[in-house]
Amino acid sequence: MHTHLRKIGNSKGIIIPAAFLESCSLSNQVDLSIEGKTLVIQSLKKLRSGWFDGYREEMEDNTWNDMLADDVNEEWEW
Repeated sequence: MHTHLRKIGNSKGIIIPAAFLESCSLSNQVDLSIEGKTLVIQSLKKLRSGWFDGYREEMEDNTWNDMLADDVNEEWEW
């Protein structure tokens, strides 16, 4: 599909057809990047998506019990 760049203030823009927006799942905010001499428009990725994929809660809840507590009576050395 051919289209023209349109002047928008000091910048330029294009009209993206609704069918393109729907097929690419683009919303009001997008991520723009340049790859070589190609302008890439992508839908925004959800922040922190996938951080907990594969996470499993520890079987025992006494993880910290084995650690030595600080001796509160002893002075710190710098």
